Formats: sequence, C-alpha cells, structure tokens
Amino acid sequence: MAHDQIFSWYLAAARQGNPYAQFNLGMLYKTGAGVARDDAAAAAWLRRAAEQGLAFAQNHLGAMLYSGRAGECNDAEAACWLRRAAEQGDASAQHNLGQLHGEGRGVACDPEAALGWFYRAAEQGVSRAQTRLAECYLHGRGVPVNYPLAAAWLRKAAGQGDAAAQFNLGLMHATGQGVGVDCAHAARWYALAAAQGDASAQNNLGILYATGAGVPRDDVRAVYWYRAAAGQGHTLAQFNLSGMVGSGRAGAPDPVHAHMWMLLAAESGDAQACDCAAAAAERLAPQQLAAARDLARAWRRNRH
Repeated sequence: MAHDQIFSWYLAAARQGNPYAQFNLGMLYKTGAGVARDDAAAAAWLRRAAEQGLAFAQNHLGAMLYSGRAGECNDAEAACWLRRAAEQGDASAQHNLGQLHGEGRGVACDPEAALGWFYRAAEQGVSRAQTRLAECYLHGRGVPVNYPLAAAWLRKAAGQGDAAAQFNLGLMHATGQGVGVDCAHAARWYALAAAQGDASAQNNLGILYATGAGVPRDDVRAVYWYRAAAGQGHTLAQFNLSGMVGSGRAGAPDPVHAHMWMLLAAESGDAQACDCAAAAAERLAPQQLAAARDLARAWRRNRH
C-alpha cells in the first residue's frame, strides 16, 4: 500500500478525533515515514491523542518534550505526560520516568522512585530498564548494593542484546565485582558490546588483547579495537592507541600519529594524557609537532 494512501487514511480519521489515528499520524511526522519529517506537527497530533488518554501518545509526547523535539525542552511537562502513561502500565514510559527521577529533571531527584519505575518496566521485559535496574543494584542507587541481583538483571538485558548490559557484565567479570575474576568471560561480553559500537567495550576489549588477559595476546586486534573506540572520541582508547602507535606495536613506530592521538586524549583534560603530550612535545621536532597538530585538527573536522 502506498505511503500517501496510508497518510490520507490516518489524516481523515485523525480529523474525526480517532486517537489511534492521531497517534499514528503523529508518528509518521515524527519519523518522516511517507511524509516530510515535521516535529511540530508530530507533537501536535501526539498531544491530541495524549489528551484522550492514549498511553503510547503520552509517552512519545513526553519524550519529545524531554529531548526538545517539541520545541524548547520542558522537563516538567514531560514528566507529567510520562507519569500519566506510566501509571497506565506503559513500560517505555515507566523506564523514561525512572530516568527523570534518576536525573532530577522535571521531578525531584529520587533514586528510590527511579528504582521503582525501572523495576516495573524491567518486569515487562524492557532491556534498557533491566540494565538501569541492574546499575542501581551495582552502585547502590536507591537500594543497597547487591551484586547477584545486578548480575541477574544484566544477564536478562544482555540476552536481549543490550550493549550496556553486555559491557557491564564484562566489567564485573574483569574486575571480580561480585563474581570471580574471569577475563575470558569478560572478553566474550565485551566482544558482543563492542560489535554493537559500544566505545568503552571496544577499549576494554583492546586492553585484553594488548595484555593477553583472557585471550591470546594480539596487537593487531588490540589496535583494531582501540582505533574503533578512539574514533568515537573515547579518551582512554585514544591514550592507549597513542602508546601502541608510538611504541611500534601498530606497525613501524609513528611518533607523529602517536602524538596526534595523545593530543586528542589530552583535550578531555585527562592529567596523564596532558603530561604525556607535554613530554612528547619536548622530544619531537617542530615539523613533527606541527604535523601532529594538523592531523588532530583534521580528525576533529572530519568527526563533526
């Protein structure tokens, strides 16, 4: 069926006051499916459906208000709509409301309330909420630290493919947090998250390959994962990649590219990276320093 025909049907029904058509029409505008993306029109139609009590619409409208896609950010109104949807049992809204309570945006910062909303959404199978709930148990936010419960919820979320859960499970196994240290298990979880683009997992997997912890030492794979994370702006990966490039573990020693990565790491304010960049600046020739700075500037331009 043609998109323009679907749009016409939704529009006709929405104008007659059908909340489901209003919601679907709002989502077409929000996603740009078959019509030019228009956040203002999306918010307007979602609001009409939300005012008729449709939880899906209330959640999406709240999310748009939270992110600023419905105009200026309005945390208080976002919280109001999310609460109305969450109290109807909408799992996504429950997760989103938990985030607001965790951040103190639009509502009082209340770790216990955040925990409660994450739990309700997690019980409905929302992987993001399962990860957030696990992090509450992991770090003692609104509840005493409980590593077994943290691990249990992380496994549920990781089994659904949640990269943050996979990373956290890897970290627990790598550090022995509530479980025995097992770098081989850590590598497996990091690899799953790294394949999804999680920069922290990519960096940590690089560390395991660089050190031979839990996996055979492999400089090629270490550099590959460091580079993937460094390309996303991960400071520690940039620092680690600089060391590999400068020491010849990424091919022939390349002091210019090594300094480039160290300069980028130092921009975050990392003290060790700043010290290393300053020390390298005393060793390198002026033309090498200029080349490294040019490469760093080019990297920033290309990233943005």
